[in-house]
Formats: sequence, structure tokens, C-alpha cells
Amino acid sequence: MKTEQEYINDLSEIRSMMERSSKFLTLTGWPGIMAGIYALIGAFIAYRSYYKNDQLVYNTLERQEVPGIVNDIFLLALVVLALAIGTAIYFPYKKALKNRETLWNASSKRLVINMTIPLLTGGILVLIIYTKGLYALMAPLTLVFYGLSLLQGSKYTYEEVKYLGISEIVLGLMATYYLGYALLFWTIGFGVMHIFYGIYMHLKYEK
Repeated sequence: MKTEQEYINDLSEIRSMMERSSKFLTLTGWPGIMAGIYALIGAFIAYRSYYKNDQLVYNTLERQEVPGIVNDIFLLALVVLALAIGTAIYFPYKKALKNRETLWNASSKRLVINMTIPLLTGGILVLIIYTKGLYALMAPLTLVFYGLSLLQGSKYTYEEVKYLGISEIVLGLMATYYLGYALLFWTIGFGVMHIFYGIYMHLKYEK
């Protein structure tokens, strides 16, 4: 007959199998670290090119007639986003291959669908804000909706994602209140927070 400890071990194994089947656990810490680095580089370029010389007034909700500068920053943000998404796919793909798992499965589909809804909503809203010339709200809104996306997706992956999401929402709200410091809050949210999150996840789950 099995001992009590063996029954406990069996239950733990069953619980682990159920968790792997219902949650996407192929995430690694490196995508967070790299996304943070991309964001810091992008923020540095934006600050040195446009903010430092007061070329862009970013503390008002009135329509701003600086389309050329904003277009450049918008394209820079898209480059940072593309690099972050590519990295977010590459590292989990490598981990899935190493563990002989399928990256695109039921759990990853649930994660992607639930994260896409707030991300897509936020993206459309930011584009509307962009066409209206209310550029000051673009950075805060990206933080808020990204945080909502993480919060929604955290139910289908590691719980730590939830706390990152809450942090992004708080930073986004603060950036909305302190519009003149929106780039700073954006840098903290997408840069610093991602790096700290990535390091924590790497040390906890990959060491």
C-alpha cells in the first residue's frame, strides 16, 4: 500500500499536469528582459531627438500641430513593439522545442485571445487619439490597455503576470495625470518594469 507521502506526491503530480494543460507555462524571463531593453533604447532615442530640445510639448490635451515629430516617435514605438513581439515568440518557441511541447496549443490560444481583446481595443483607441491630435494621451493609454491585457491574460499563465499588469495600469493612470512626464512613466512601465519582471521570472522558473 502507498504511504501518505506517496499519495501527496501523486496529487502534486496530477495537479501539475492539470496546470500544464490549462495554463500557458512556456513563458521565459528573457522576453521580458529584452522587451525592457528595447523600450529603454527607444525612449532614449525619443528623448534625445525630440524631448530634450523642447521640440515636442507633451503636457497638454489641446491639439498639437507637430505631425512630423509625432510620426517619427510613432514609427519608433512600432519598431520597439515589433522587436518585443518577435522576442516574445522566439524564446517560448525555443523552450517548447527543448521540452518537446507544442507552442500553439489550447492554453496558448486562450492566452492570446484574452490578451488580444484589450490590446486591440487600446490600439484602435490610440489610433483615434492620434488622428485627433491628442498626442499627450497616447503613451498613458498604451500603458493602461497593456496592463489590462496582462491582467486578463494572467488567468491563463503565471500569476506574476497579474502584478505586472496592475503596475502598468497604475503607471498609465499616473502618466495621464502628469502628462508632462508621460515618457518617463512609459519608460518605467515598458522598460524598467519589464526588466525587473524578466529577471524575477528567470531566477524563479529557469534557474
